[in-house]
Amino acid sequence: MERVPSQQRVLVTAHDCFNYFGKAYGFEVRGLQGVSTATEVGIADVQELATFIAERRIPAIFVESSVSSRSLEAVKAAVKSKGFDVKIGGVLFTDAMGNEGTPEDTYIGMIRYNINTIVHALIGESEL
Repeated sequence: MERVPSQQRVLVTAHDCFNYFGKAYGFEVRGLQGVSTATEVGIADVQELATFIAERRIPAIFVESSVSSRSLEAVKAAVKSKGFDVKIGGVLFTDAMGNEGTPEDTYIGMIRYNINTIVHALIGESEL
């Protein structure tokens, strides 16, 4: 985690489910929705988050394994309209672990995967 510069320690996902992660690793966490995925996302929410991402020049945002990527694709497009190009940094496991038989099907494997995905995307490295 130390490889991610402090100004880039921002984790943007579809909803606010990574507050524990932010506290543990010193990340600012932003979600398009609140804690509940049942909350409706409006145009104002998308534009507000897009402005934040463009102003802070956050290089990557993250899709969650249990949430549709549609709303984050809208954020990505809104960021582009503001003159900055943000990428989808990968899919993070949130409400469920990985498929049986994969390294992500254990709690430790899931956390390791999420951390590697976040770090590589935010520092602009391709995954190993």
